Amino acid sequence: MIDLCLTAFLGFYLALGCKRPFLWVLAYLYVDIVAPQLISWGILSHIPTSLIFFAAAFTGWLFFDDKSDSRFTLRQGLLLLLLLYCGYTTMTADFPEAAAEKWGWVWKALVFAVFLPLTLRTRLRIEAVVLVMVLSASAIIIDGAVKTLAGGGGYGTLRFFVDNNTGLYEGSIISCVAIAIIPLILWLARHGTIFPPDWRVWSFAGALIFACALIPVGTQARTGLVCLMVLALLMLRTAKRRLLIVSLMAGAALVAVPFLPDSYTARMSTIENNKSDQSASTRLAVWNWTLGYVREHPFGGGFDVYLANNLKIETVQAETAGSTTIVSKQVIQDGSRAFHSSYFEMLGEQGVPGLLLWLTIQFLGLAQMEVLRRRWRKCTGADEQWQAPLAAALQLAQIVYLVGSIFVGIAFQPFILMVIGVQCGVWSYLRRTEPKLARRFAGARRVPERPSLAAG
Repeated sequence: MIDLCLTAFLGFYLALGCKRPFLWVLAYLYVDIVAPQLISWGILSHIPTSLIFFAAAFTGWLFFDDKSDSRFTLRQGLLLLLLLYCGYTTMTADFPEAAAEKWGWVWKALVFAVFLPLTLRTRLRIEAVVLVMVLSASAIIIDGAVKTLAGGGGYGTLRFFVDNNTGLYEGSIISCVAIAIIPLILWLARHGTIFPPDWRVWSFAGALIFACALIPVGTQARTGLVCLMVLALLMLRTAKRRLLIVSLMAGAALVAVPFLPDSYTARMSTIENNKSDQSASTRLAVWNWTLGYVREHPFGGGFDVYLANNLKIETVQAETAGSTTIVSKQVIQDGSRAFHSSYFEMLGEQGVPGLLLWLTIQFLGLAQMEVLRRRWRKCTGADEQWQAPLAAALQLAQIVYLVGSIFVGIAFQPFILMVIGVQCGVWSYLRRTEPKLARRFAGARRVPERPSLAAG
């Protein structure tokens, strides 16, 4: 039954796109985020669903969409350059088969990030993309939150729609994304026009934010906890009642701690003492190996070059019995361990040029969103209240991602590349409409000339 419903839903979307081709762009967002072909066990599981909607979205824009307001931005050019560079490193990769497999989805994610801004010509389209992205991710988040409340959480044991550990179905990745979309949820609740703000919208938004906060608990991913703390601090930047918000946060934390499972608090405690945790020690060992590898291979080794690592990991355990503390050390040999960091992922796979290019794309986005936030925050017109908050929300989402990227290898995560695509679209759209705003302000500031006596 689920398979039939998903197939009918996607078929309906394809049919609607014949009249409104932009709907194919929204459909691809849903397909790439939720991956219904993984949930299905029938028809969809045998069809290249993602590729079909990818082709439909591009074809619809190319042949049927108005392209008069489409602009190609600097960051799109940098994304295209990164795509070409990754193609080169794939051809020269140390592990050609593994690199080709990763390249099979990376190129599509990068191409769509370059393509998406070209379709975002209006506020309605920008809002529709943000809404579909949030709702698609929330389908996975709500499922995980319900299972967490039912006691089904645990590190590596929380299962969402499918028993799969890729994409947003991986615990650390969904924990990072769940926290990153909280600012976008708040923006939609305050400034949305597709679902205008009322008690129903705010009720759903509040429940969804609560579900997002539950995901780090259910997955027991330390990444999620760090991201949540960073987001809470950053949101105080623009808050009007900081003292009240800090008090509420502290009170909520005190109330929540007694209800957290012992396994969660025990895992979070390893943030402070990483040497007692083999997972944290392994990450440090992989990062150290990456630095050594790049010294000899400054242009990287291509996708999945981590397969070449051979590690010597030392863990320390301290046990206290009365007044005596016994410290024991254990040395473990391991190899072919993933980077567990986007920064080291880029450094190891794409080398110094790839890392610098990726960092430029990220930090240029932060700078552009800050420029938009400052330029639009003092606007008071009826249709000028949503721009600055959206730029701030996209900026916060990216900062949370960059923090989470320290601990998770998600440099090419499609959802985050979609966020970058939305940033490029917002930057292009607001830069295009800004001259109109400036002319209107100039007209408002112009003082009418007083009639001369001669004229009377």
